[in-house]
Amino acid sequence: MALKSQRGEIEGCIGTHTLAELYAILTSLPVQKKVSSTEVWRLIQDSVLSSFEIVQLTKDDYQFVLESLSQNNIRGGTTYDALIAHAAYKANAHKLLTLNQIHFKRVYPALANIIEEPA
Repeated sequence: MALKSQRGEIEGCIGTHTLAELYAILTSLPVQKKVSSTEVWRLIQDSVLSSFEIVQLTKDDYQFVLESLSQNNIRGGTTYDALIAHAAYKANAHKLLTLNQIHFKRVYPALANIIEEPA
Protein backbone atom coordinates (compact mmCIF):
# COMPACT_ATOMS: atom_id res chain seq x y z
CA MET A 1 0.00 0.00 0.00
CA ALA A 2 2.78 2.45 0.87
CA LEU A 3 4.38 1.97 -2.54
CA LYS A 4 1.08 2.53 -4.36
CA SER A 5 0.51 5.64 -2.30
CA GLN A 6 4.06 6.87 -2.95
CA ARG A 7 3.57 6.37 -6.69
CA GLY A 8 0.27 8.28 -6.55
CA GLU A 9 -1.77 5.26 -7.66
CA ILE A 10 -3.97 5.53 -4.59
CA GLU A 11 -4.60 8.04 -1.84
CA GLY A 12 -3.67 6.47 1.47
CA CYS A 13 -4.56 7.69 4.93
CA ILE A 14 -3.40 6.80 8.40
CA GLY A 15 -4.63 7.86 11.83
CA THR A 16 -2.38 9.78 14.18
CA HIS A 17 -2.63 7.04 16.81
CA THR A 18 -1.41 4.53 14.24
CA LEU A 19 1.71 6.60 13.68
CA ALA A 20 2.58 6.22 17.36
CA GLU A 21 1.84 2.48 17.25
CA LEU A 22 4.02 2.11 14.15
CA TYR A 23 6.93 3.86 15.85
CA ALA A 24 6.51 1.77 19.01
CA ILE A 25 6.44 -1.50 17.10
CA LEU A 26 9.32 -0.72 14.76
CA THR A 27 11.57 0.43 17.61
CA SER A 28 10.94 -2.74 19.62
CA LEU A 29 11.01 -5.48 16.97
CA PRO A 30 12.61 -8.67 18.32
CA VAL A 31 15.29 -8.89 15.64
CA GLN A 32 19.03 -9.44 15.98
CA LYS A 33 20.03 -6.16 14.35
CA LYS A 34 17.94 -3.55 16.11
CA VAL A 35 16.75 -0.62 14.06
CA SER A 36 17.69 2.65 15.70
CA SER A 37 14.99 5.09 16.71
CA THR A 38 16.51 7.61 14.29
CA GLU A 39 16.25 5.12 11.41
CA VAL A 40 12.63 4.33 12.32
CA TRP A 41 11.76 8.03 12.39
CA ARG A 42 13.40 8.53 8.98
CA LEU A 43 11.49 5.53 7.59
CA ILE A 44 8.19 6.94 8.89
CA GLN A 45 8.97 10.35 7.41
CA ASP A 46 10.01 8.97 4.03
CA SER A 47 7.41 6.20 3.66
CA VAL A 48 4.38 7.36 5.60
CA LEU A 49 4.27 11.09 6.30
CA SER A 50 5.25 11.94 2.74
CA SER A 51 2.69 9.60 1.15
CA PHE A 52 -0.35 9.37 3.40
CA GLU A 53 -3.02 11.79 4.51
CA ILE A 54 -2.85 12.04 8.30
CA VAL A 55 -6.27 11.72 9.95
CA GLN A 56 -6.54 13.33 13.37
CA LEU A 57 -9.10 12.03 15.81
CA THR A 58 -10.66 14.58 18.13
CA LYS A 59 -11.90 14.22 21.68
CA ASP A 60 -15.40 13.68 20.24
CA ASP A 61 -14.09 10.92 17.96
CA TYR A 62 -12.49 9.12 20.91
CA GLN A 63 -15.65 9.51 22.97
CA PHE A 64 -17.76 8.11 20.12
CA VAL A 65 -15.50 5.09 19.65
CA LEU A 66 -15.16 4.32 23.36
CA GLU A 67 -18.90 4.67 23.96
CA SER A 68 -19.64 2.34 21.05
CA LEU A 69 -17.13 -0.21 22.36
CA SER A 70 -18.60 -0.05 25.86
CA GLN A 71 -22.17 -0.47 24.59
CA ASN A 72 -21.08 -3.55 22.65
CA ASN A 73 -18.99 -4.98 25.51
CA ILE A 74 -15.82 -4.88 23.41
CA ARG A 75 -12.63 -4.82 25.45
CA GLY A 76 -8.86 -4.90 25.20
CA GLY A 77 -6.57 -4.34 22.25
CA THR A 78 -9.37 -4.29 19.69
CA THR A 79 -9.90 -0.74 20.97
CA TYR A 80 -7.02 0.28 18.73
CA ASP A 81 -8.62 -1.46 15.74
CA ALA A 82 -11.75 0.60 16.36
CA LEU A 83 -9.70 3.82 16.38
CA ILE A 84 -8.08 2.85 13.08
CA ALA A 85 -11.49 2.04 11.61
CA HIS A 86 -12.92 5.33 12.83
CA ALA A 87 -10.06 7.21 11.17
CA ALA A 88 -10.93 5.40 7.93
CA TYR A 89 -14.59 6.36 8.41
CA LYS A 90 -13.65 9.97 9.09
CA ALA A 91 -11.49 10.05 5.95
CA ASN A 92 -14.33 8.55 3.90
CA ALA A 93 -12.01 5.71 2.84
CA HIS A 94 -13.02 3.39 0.03
CA LYS A 95 -11.02 0.49 1.51
CA LEU A 96 -9.62 -0.38 4.92
CA LEU A 97 -6.80 -2.88 4.54
CA THR A 98 -5.97 -5.15 7.45
CA LEU A 99 -4.64 -8.62 8.18
CA ASN A 100 -7.32 -8.97 10.85
CA GLN A 101 -10.66 -8.51 9.14
CA ILE A 102 -12.64 -10.31 11.85
CA HIS A 103 -11.67 -7.86 14.60
CA PHE A 104 -12.22 -4.80 12.44
CA LYS A 105 -15.63 -5.94 11.25
CA ARG A 106 -16.61 -6.70 14.83
CA VAL A 107 -15.55 -3.32 16.24
CA TYR A 108 -16.77 -1.20 13.32
CA PRO A 109 -19.56 -3.03 11.48
CA ALA A 110 -20.56 0.13 9.60
CA LEU A 111 -17.40 -0.34 7.48
CA ALA A 112 -17.68 -4.12 7.03
CA ASN A 113 -18.21 -3.76 3.29
CA ILE A 114 -14.87 -1.98 2.75
CA ILE A 115 -12.66 -3.99 5.12
CA GLU A 116 -10.31 -6.21 3.12
CA GLU A 117 -6.99 -8.01 3.32
CA PRO A 118 -4.18 -6.49 1.26
CA ALA A 119 -3.64 -8.15 -2.11
